[in-house]
Order: sequence, then C-alpha cells, then structure tokens
Amino acid sequence: MAELRSLIVVLGDQLDLDASAFDGFDAAADAVWMAEVDEESTHVWSSKPRTVMFLAAMRHFALALQAAGRPLHYTRLDAQGKGGSLEAQLQADIVRMKPARLVMTAPGDWRVLQAIKAVADANGLPLDIREDRHFFSSIREFAAHAKGRKSLRMEYFYREQRKRHRVLMQDEGKGKNPLGGQWNFDADNREAFGAAGPGAVPPRASFEPDAVTREVIALVNSRFAHHPGRVDSFAWPVTRAQALQSLQAFIGERLPLFGRYQDAMWPGDPWLYHAHLSAALNLKLLNPREVVAAAEAAHRDGHAPLASVEGFIRQILGWREYVRGIYWTQMPDYLERNALAARQDLPPWYWTGATDMACLHDAIEQTLAQATPTTSSA
Repeated sequence: MAELRSLIVVLGDQLDLDASAFDGFDAAADAVWMAEVDEESTHVWSSKPRTVMFLAAMRHFALALQAAGRPLHYTRLDAQGKGGSLEAQLQADIVRMKPARLVMTAPGDWRVLQAIKAVADANGLPLDIREDRHFFSSIREFAAHAKGRKSLRMEYFYREQRKRHRVLMQDEGKGKNPLGGQWNFDADNREAFGAAGPGAVPPRASFEPDAVTREVIALVNSRFAHHPGRVDSFAWPVTRAQALQSLQAFIGERLPLFGRYQDAMWPGDPWLYHAHLSAALNLKLLNPREVVAAAEAAHRDGHAPLASVEGFIRQILGWREYVRGIYWTQMPDYLERNALAARQDLPPWYWTGATDMACLHDAIEQTLAQATPTTSSA
C-alpha cells in the first residue's frame, strides 16, 4: 500500500515555491523529493562556479520548502559515494517511500526527462508532468508556430510573442503595432566603447556567501577538484530574495545603457552593462514575466530608453523562448547534428586560457573565474 499520494520531484533548476508541480499540494498526503548527484556536474563537465551555484541554490530552496511546511526528502551529495545518478537515487527512494504517483514540472533537459520516465515505468507509477510556467509560450505553441515553415527565424517568433503577450505595444488592447513604430532597435544598439574604455560602470549585485554556500564551496573544491573554474570570488545570487535584488540593481543602474553596449567587451571587465540575470532565471529564482514587466515599467517611467528596453526584452521574450522551442521540437536528433562538420578536438588552451590571442585569453580567463549557467547577454 502506498505511503504517499504524490512524490513531487523537484530538479535543481526548478527552485520555485509556486511551480506547477505544487498545484494541489497537500502536506498531509504529499512530499517533495530533491537530490544532489554527481552526474549533473559530470555528464557534461560543469565548471566549479556553476556547480556551486546549483548546489547552494538547491540547499537554500530546501530551507524555504521546510519553512513553508512542505515535507521534504533531500539527499546531499556529501552523504553519497562517488558516481551517483538522479535515476538511481530516485529509484532507491521510491522503494523506501512507496508513493502512489510521481509529479513534476516539465524538466528543461531531454535526457533527464527520459531518465525519470524510465524510473516511473519500471515501478509502475503514473508520472504527472505539468507545464513549466517559467516560459511565456508552451512547446505546443512553438510547434504550431514552426509547422509548415521552411526556416525558423527568431525575429518572426519574437514578433508573435510581442503581440500575444502585449509587450511593448502601442495599442495594448489590440496588440498590433510595436511601440516606437518598429520591432527591432539593433541599429541604435550594439555600440563599441571609445578608446578611453567604458569609464565608471555601476557594480554588479554581489552576495557574500553565507554558511550554507561556504559549505558547498568547500565540497565542490574537494569533490570536483579537477573541474575547470575558480570559486574564490563566488558572489552569485542563490536565493529568491537575492535574485530580486539583482533584478532591481540591473533595472535601476544598467538597463538604460544595456542596449547601446550589450555586445561591447573590454579587457579585464567581465560585467559591464550586462544584466547578470540568466542564471537566476534558469534556476527559476526569477520569473521571466516579472523581469519583462520591470523593464517595461522602466521605460514607461522615463528611466530607460526604448532601444535598451527592447534589446533586453528580446533576450527574454524572444531568444530564450525560441531556443527552448527549437530544442524540444527537434530533440533527440538535434543532439547529434553537426552543421559545420566540426571533427577536431578543442585545443588545450581552450580549457586554460593560455593563448597569445588576447580576446580569447581574456574571455576564457573570465569564464574560468565567473562561469555560471547563462543565456545571451541577459
């Protein structure tokens, strides 16, 4: 006989107390399942900063779940031997906890989805996969957009998104004409810095690691010692409150010049006018709707020019949604495509930055020191 009605599976990039998986949650009948596993950092080698951010954010979210009174089964990486996998840990816990069904928000990774489906099937359990509300469009909507098209251009999909969700539109009630009379302000954006460089740039929002994060940093330095990257200056947001502070700092301090310098680079300066919000968005610490709404409000209030706001919103409402749609409508074949026929191994300096090519040296060095899960310039 099942001991639980539902075991709610929460992945490391689904850190949202209002996720669809929690719809109808009953603390007397359901429990939440989370697990840290080696495989998520080793299946494709993850940099140390990225792994720290995932694990630290997961552990802080576990505390939020407990504070919300939601029964939680959480397995820490340092409580396991080497080589753990998500499906092996889930299988062991199903045997022990005996749930009647599994519930989850749709994952963002095809491989993980297949693994969880396989565990559910092996145990004869129904798997309730719910829509991920952290996107403006569903996969079905993207598939409908793509159907019958000879080519898929992000620009056309982006315009549909603007109309459907009435973002930066002149006539919000009808949603036909773009604000400012044009859809794309690239001609006004993407400038380079002058010879004197960027000048005084507002500092990024940074957060001193607390005890939880410091514990994770020590674990990652030990367990993933040979992985690329450094965590001595780790300062990324790992909680919902910190992510909101990062959003507020970007909107208030860097959004006005984001469009103009969104693609600009300068030696030794990794932050510039970028948003630094992609990791928080990808972990679901921020909702894209609140991010887009904050940018729109900045333009309405006269704080940021339309060109910058449009350029930023295009990253969230256009590019982020478009890449997800391409991925899910074309997997698993998409994984093996090699349109440029690349066959050679990457050179050793790709992993170290030890090259005389100044631009690549600087970019790789910054990646080793700061790399986290990101999308475009957001």
